[in-house]
Amino acid sequence: MLLQILKKRSGQSYAALARRTYISSSTLHRYCTGKARIPDAAVLTSIARACGATDQEILEVTQAWLADQEPASIQEPASTPPAVPAHPNPAARGKPLRRGVVLIAVAALLLTAVGPPGAPPVPAPPQWVSGPSWVVAPMPVASARFGVTMNADTGEMPGFRVGAVRFWDSGTRWTQLEPRRGEYDWTVADRLVKGAQRAGLPALFVIGGTPAWAAPNAPRMAYPDGSRAAPPDDLADWERFVRALAQRYRGRVEGYELWPVGNDSRFYTGDTATLVEMTRRANRIIKRADPKAIVVCPGMGRLWSAEGRELLRRFAETGGYEHCDVASIKLHQRIASDPPETVLTILAAAYRTMHQAGVHPPVWSTGTTHDIVLQQPLDEARAIDHAVRFYLTGLYGSASSNLQRTYFYAWGSANLPVVLQAEGGAPTRAALAVEQLQRWLAHAQVRACGQGAAIRLPANVWQCEFTMPDVAGRYPSAVLRWTHTGTASTPAPPGATQVHKLDGTSTPVASGDSLDITTRPVLVTGR
Repeated sequence: MLLQILKKRSGQSYAALARRTYISSSTLHRYCTGKARIPDAAVLTSIARACGATDQEILEVTQAWLADQEPASIQEPASTPPAVPAHPNPAARGKPLRRGVVLIAVAALLLTAVGPPGAPPVPAPPQWVSGPSWVVAPMPVASARFGVTMNADTGEMPGFRVGAVRFWDSGTRWTQLEPRRGEYDWTVADRLVKGAQRAGLPALFVIGGTPAWAAPNAPRMAYPDGSRAAPPDDLADWERFVRALAQRYRGRVEGYELWPVGNDSRFYTGDTATLVEMTRRANRIIKRADPKAIVVCPGMGRLWSAEGRELLRRFAETGGYEHCDVASIKLHQRIASDPPETVLTILAAAYRTMHQAGVHPPVWSTGTTHDIVLQQPLDEARAIDHAVRFYLTGLYGSASSNLQRTYFYAWGSANLPVVLQAEGGAPTRAALAVEQLQRWLAHAQVRACGQGAAIRLPANVWQCEFTMPDVAGRYPSAVLRWTHTGTASTPAPPGATQVHKLDGTSTPVASGDSLDITTRPVLVTGR
């Protein structure tokens, strides 16, 4: 394969290329050896450029790649977000390909040139664009961005700083609150709502889990309480419950999410039209009972799969987002040990799907995959890094994809890959690092985020720019920097005076000094 020859010629290891392309070394190995299909031309170009390929060589490898493609209406996203193409390896650029490689490339070119009529044209390498991924007028970093889902029913709130709470897996499913038609048990819900009020935290109440009496023949949901994964046989039962809930918590609950996951058969087995109708009815009822309440559309997960994205598209095209204030999606890595930044791939895919359907709602990230409890725990160092970068990745996606809030899953449980606080225990170091991040950004205004060579930094470096008030009432610039993998040496930004770490320590720095950036974010402030 041409790509494997380019890789060998570059003299770089898979680990080195991984740091430059933002693709894991194992995935790179499968791509270069032909054991896995490269998902799109942007990923292919990124790898080729990192290997030092010339523009002509990139064209040739792209032609060969296109010749191997099978038509597909929906393509899987890359396993990682396509990185900004890294600067080519100067030592490799310009070296001629061996004669055999030239013959292969020419053969690929001829095959493409004489392909069947109507074959798609060969795309040129993507245009190089410098600058941050996005720039906006400085906007405040809302505290509610730092949300957690509550995995406990006691009413206790997190013992570290958070900005919002979400009630699910907390003893508040529909079947638990209305065990028999018209008979309500608000004990647990009251406890949780009062706890959130005492802590001054906005609460998002998730409605889902049809009682068995309302859909006796429906499949069970993925819980032991008998919840059904289907709509009720009579939607009047849904209306009565939503009305009772919204009237009881008027002015005390910030918003309602109208089903935990609407495109996963473990949670919902009904059709899209019924889900849209449930959303329409619930929105009307909630707005009458509590006009200020935020109505969040049913959650959409499984976005790493074409099927999950297709069901999201159907919901959007059927008019589902016309009946809510916010879209809910489940942003998570393929596996918990992957870099948190990989979720930007499915965030972009969700945004494109909504855009194609002509809808542009604000987006909240409200959860993870149901399989998260089966995944291996992270070591403490990585847990700290991932917890903080979970929220930073949400901030990174705010302007480009309208992502306005993120809820970490979950508070209270000790059986997850990353634990912030088990109920009855103290906050973990990961939780304290998240708290430190919130202190840094409490009065900050974000104005830009970017990554890699486009912002004149190494390919594995990410950065968000802020203004932050100082003791004199001025708003000097500050930056948060981190890597998704490995380390990188970067120059301190102009005017830099201090580097702050998540453990609360800081060191002086001057503009132009070398800063070693790692997977643990640091804040650089200045005059």
